[in-house]
Amino acid sequence: MPSPVSAEPLLRAEGPPPSPARARSRTQRYERPILAGIAAVAALLFCWGIWHSAYHAFYASAVRSMTDNPVAFLYGSFDPAGSITLDKLPGFLWPQALSALVFGFHPWSLVIPQAVEGVASVVLLHVLVRRWAGVPAGLLAAAFLTLTPVTVGLGRSVTEDAPFVLLLLLAAEATQRATARARPRTLVLAGVWVGVAFQCKMLEAWAVLPALAVTYLVAAPTTVRRRLRDLAVSGAVMLAVSLSWMLAAGLTPAADRPYLDGTTDNSPIALVVGYNFLTRFQALGVDAAGTGSIVADPAHGRASAGMGDSVWKMFSPGLASQTGWLYPLAALGLAAGLVTLWRRRPGRTDPFLAGYLLWGVWLVTFFLVFSFGSVTGHTYYMGVVAVGLSALAATAVTRVRRRSVLCAVLAIDVGWCAALTLHYPGFFTWSAGVAAALALPALVLLAAGGSGPRRAALAVALAGVLVIPAVWSASATSLRYNQPGGFGRIGPGSIATRNGAYALDPDQRRVLAYLTAHRDGARYLAAVPRWQMAAPYILSDNASVLPLGGFTARVPYPAPGTFHHLIDTGRLRYVVLSSADLTHRARGARTPGRALVRWVIGHCSPVHVSRYTLYRCGAAGHGR
Repeated sequence: MPSPVSAEPLLRAEGPPPSPARARSRTQRYERPILAGIAAVAALLFCWGIWHSAYHAFYASAVRSMTDNPVAFLYGSFDPAGSITLDKLPGFLWPQALSALVFGFHPWSLVIPQAVEGVASVVLLHVLVRRWAGVPAGLLAAAFLTLTPVTVGLGRSVTEDAPFVLLLLLAAEATQRATARARPRTLVLAGVWVGVAFQCKMLEAWAVLPALAVTYLVAAPTTVRRRLRDLAVSGAVMLAVSLSWMLAAGLTPAADRPYLDGTTDNSPIALVVGYNFLTRFQALGVDAAGTGSIVADPAHGRASAGMGDSVWKMFSPGLASQTGWLYPLAALGLAAGLVTLWRRRPGRTDPFLAGYLLWGVWLVTFFLVFSFGSVTGHTYYMGVVAVGLSALAATAVTRVRRRSVLCAVLAIDVGWCAALTLHYPGFFTWSAGVAAALALPALVLLAAGGSGPRRAALAVALAGVLVIPAVWSASATSLRYNQPGGFGRIGPGSIATRNGAYALDPDQRRVLAYLTAHRDGARYLAAVPRWQMAAPYILSDNASVLPLGGFTARVPYPAPGTFHHLIDTGRLRYVVLSSADLTHRARGARTPGRALVRWVIGHCSPVHVSRYTLYRCGAAGHGR
């Protein structure tokens, strides 16, 4: 039996539940309208200016190619001819490809899926926190998540993290229901959601497993043996779904699918385990080369290592300004929960204990993963961190009873927000003054007032905390501070691409016209030494252009024998080089693609078209 609650607990003790009819009436009065309003704000922030979306050249080229045929769709082919894949699993682009098939291939049609996924994540977080900590906490968690800049950025971007966050929340929701009544089938559903999330972010999806597994193992109302059995079954299903694409790719003959980018051996294990996992932990001395993975050059490795060697990285303005506005409140929610659970000593199946296990382990796990794993400056990884922060911060506001503690932490949070935004002079720094003007008087009133003034004062103090992140999030409505269709960063560090990647300039149009007129039945219009040169032709004309070397230009594809065979059989006749590719420095670069370029320059016939030089290889060239 739980021990008696102290006279002034750190968290408010639960009173007797209201009658179902009274609870429904209260809920209908304010919960649904407020939640609808939060979702509407989220949709507005995600979709405002979506008609100004830009293509992310690499991902958008793959989406264009994936709409061509089922094989390109399944494997995530970068080029329409299905030669080489993305350097990631393609699952996160499947919704974008389907959207392009429905609405047509436009920049905005590639952003729509992320906006929908973002709104769904906001609503689902409310559902999860509401079940755990009540309606006010659920609404606050949804509002906190909506006004966190990284969430707005993900809803306007084309990265993997918007569907990833939604899928992990679906897994958490299934785990929550499974834990409440020891339902193994529902726990299996959680495993399915994690497996689908694996198709978006690969091994990063498994970082949620400690939170889900600990929650069920500790709090499910059944025997230890059954809990372990249920987790084993769910884990087996999760593993099968996670590895399904890798098995399909590995069992398919290499000639019948695109080459897997990021690898030296065309192996899905090298792509997932080496290139997209082990290379992220170079700061820990992990070597991915032995897996068949492409490894970045030393300069790039040093830059990545500097980003991922301690937890202090998470407090740097570059990351915290997108994610960490609520660090103090979330820390209070986590600490207060631990203290209260220690005092109350609740039963193992206490729902409150289950909730703290879920969100506490969730936040700590992802926080540590990104502290020591390189994110190479990309803030979009932080979406899952924002979820845990929002849930725990909401419980701090709604359940901490000691006013002195709550007031102190709210004041610290306002100061933290002000310090973050003042790090960027000239970027709406007036919001720091507004935050202080709102919060400080309200906190004084909150510390001294009764129950009535307390609610009003708390609302004003929260407005003071949220005004700065809200200003940052709202700045996404300006192209100056966020480019829809990009990587999702919001604020002064945002870079607008202005859709330049897909608009062919006059010289490129002349190249395309010449290649089309002289294609002579070739499978490829041409080969190019970099994917950046191929992207404009794919985006504008869905042209079959073969990029050499993959995303990093270090992939040994096509191999020399394959390249020569394409030329000998007439499937490839031209190689397009820019003036920069013909410089002595470029010709001396030691990459597989540059070796092919050097062969082309020495063995094929040059044709000058504007500022580009086209080399005709094969029968009309000099031969081998």
